[in-house]
Amino acid sequence: MSAPIASFERVSKAFGSKVVYRELSLDVFEGETLVVMGGSGVGKSVLLKMLIRLLEVDGGTIRFRGSDVGKMGERELRVVRRKIAMLFQGGALFDSLNVGENVAYALQEHHEDDMSAAAIQERVSWALALVDLPGIEAMMPSALSGGMKKRVGLARAIALRPEVVLYDEPTTGLDPINTTRVNHMINGLKRALHVTSIVVTHDMASAFAVADRMAMVKDGRIVKVGVPEEFRSAADASVADFIAGNAPEHEDVETLLRG
Repeated sequence: MSAPIASFERVSKAFGSKVVYRELSLDVFEGETLVVMGGSGVGKSVLLKMLIRLLEVDGGTIRFRGSDVGKMGERELRVVRRKIAMLFQGGALFDSLNVGENVAYALQEHHEDDMSAAAIQERVSWALALVDLPGIEAMMPSALSGGMKKRVGLARAIALRPEVVLYDEPTTGLDPINTTRVNHMINGLKRALHVTSIVVTHDMASAFAVADRMAMVKDGRIVKVGVPEEFRSAADASVADFIAGNAPEHEDVETLLRG
């Protein structure tokens, strides 16, 4: 197997007394869709933010194409952020900007010296068409449904023509039809743009719909990595229970409320 496009090497991270990661190690290979899953609060989104240094690691090393992200100066980091785009939960659109301006924002930020206004508008139209929302540049975010906001956020991410797309809980809050639409788009953009994708989710149906490989986070570490078939037949009880959605049995509700 070729060298990873990104790697987490014995990474540690804590917020005060809350330890999120304890020497976590994980490789991401070019062209794959890697799904990182785990329960709420285990730090899946933190993993993505550390890769583009929106959050700093406390220990260990994160590399992108062999270079230590933590040692990069602002200029190098800016280049990396052009190559790694992130779709935030909810789309994270600017309410005061229309759709076209939202999608153009990253292009203006990263290509202000080498893209004309006409080229930016052409790229915006291209990106919106890829997420099946052509011609909505003039609409405001307040007029969009939740599913449309996610897709506009995705258009903004891919407008930069990145090498890697990070998806932070891309189907959270969506109805089944929009969830399926987003899953199809993740797969379609991988084929059309040949991007590497890292998807963090606790939505198992979506995970199996898009994953080439899967990794499960528990207790601050990666406890299992493998192809989807290995997760479907996992012998580890904690992995199997998570996949199946099995919760531990409790006493009756009145007992829980008294506790």
